[in-house]
Amino acid sequence: MKKVLTFSLLLVLGLVASQLLPGLLGSDYAVFKAGSDTLLYVCLAFIMIHVGREFEIEKSEWRSYLGDYFIAMATAAMPWILISLYYMFVLLPSAYWGDAEAWKENLLLSRFAAPTSAGILFTMLAALHLKSSWMYRKIQVLAIFDDLDTILLMIPLQIAMVGLRWQMLAVVTIVTLLLVVGWRKLGCYDLRQDWKAVLVYAVAVYALTQGLHAVTAAMFGESGGIHIEVLLPAFVLGMTMRHRPADSAADARAASAVSFLFMFLVGVSMPLFVGVQHSEASVGALSVTGSQPMLPWGTIAVHVLIVSLLSNLGKLFPVFFYRDRKLSERLALSIGMFTRGEVGAGVIFIALGYNLGGPVLIVSVLTIVLNLILTGGFVMLVKRLALKSYGLQAS
Repeated sequence: MKKVLTFSLLLVLGLVASQLLPGLLGSDYAVFKAGSDTLLYVCLAFIMIHVGREFEIEKSEWRSYLGDYFIAMATAAMPWILISLYYMFVLLPSAYWGDAEAWKENLLLSRFAAPTSAGILFTMLAALHLKSSWMYRKIQVLAIFDDLDTILLMIPLQIAMVGLRWQMLAVVTIVTLLLVVGWRKLGCYDLRQDWKAVLVYAVAVYALTQGLHAVTAAMFGESGGIHIEVLLPAFVLGMTMRHRPADSAADARAASAVSFLFMFLVGVSMPLFVGVQHSEASVGALSVTGSQPMLPWGTIAVHVLIVSLLSNLGKLFPVFFYRDRKLSERLALSIGMFTRGEVGAGVIFIALGYNLGGPVLIVSVLTIVLNLILTGGFVMLVKRLALKSYGLQAS
């Protein structure tokens, strides 16, 4: 629980820093921003390698996972659709309701609500000696498919943002090759997996993706560069690693430290929005969402509450399936999907690269903060339902 609260605190501190640092650093801020963005991408690659390591399925029984995958996809899609509709029809003026650019931007920004961060839930269920239970196994599968679905859906969203150019065909080809390699080599390589090695892998993934963009941009111009986000290459690399039952205490501490740093840097990466007048904020704004006027903080708070409610209602989708299990088990499974974490924050950071911003961005970030704060309550509720489902006594 302390870890989750630290996530929230660091994200908020990063947000505060993002509003103070431009004025404090002045002309040096651009250099600082480039450095912090680089570090953020390395941290994101590190985290996604660990997510990929958790991807464990029996390849010979792949058909048995199809139902789980579609349930996970729907569980990710429901909050995404609900929030994108809310952003369009509530947070944007009616003049934009038929605007294709506005739809694309809001579909990308609302994607933050799709991925589930269930690491703390796994730890809690394991501590209750429920690691062999149906609930533990099922939420592990759904959470990983949830993240995979988010990564895959980022590809068509990015294509929609930049347009259907030949570079996008190259991106789709690379993505397809990565997925084929990840599947065929799932758990094949007995690579070093201590935190130092994973950090080296993360730096290498970032260097390769940036190198590809730099080379192609030099050959075809900046607009012709091929850009692959670190999410999928890092995830696939983690998939190919042979699974190890547990990390050492030092590796666990290092992974937590990287996640803490990542959440702080996501906050730092936010654009300046406090004390900025609409006329100033709109200068050079290249997106519909980024050109919208800032809302009063009371109004922002109301939107955060509503968006949080919509995102969690959408995550209740698994309750309507697995009808052979108790309602308490299905409800615990769904509530476990409420938790948010690093992948959702990573989606918001990627959205910043397309100049998306305005009140919608602020609502998205604060919704993640609120869900992180509420995670303790979600976990305790899951614990109570799990104990009830399996006839155990609370310790």
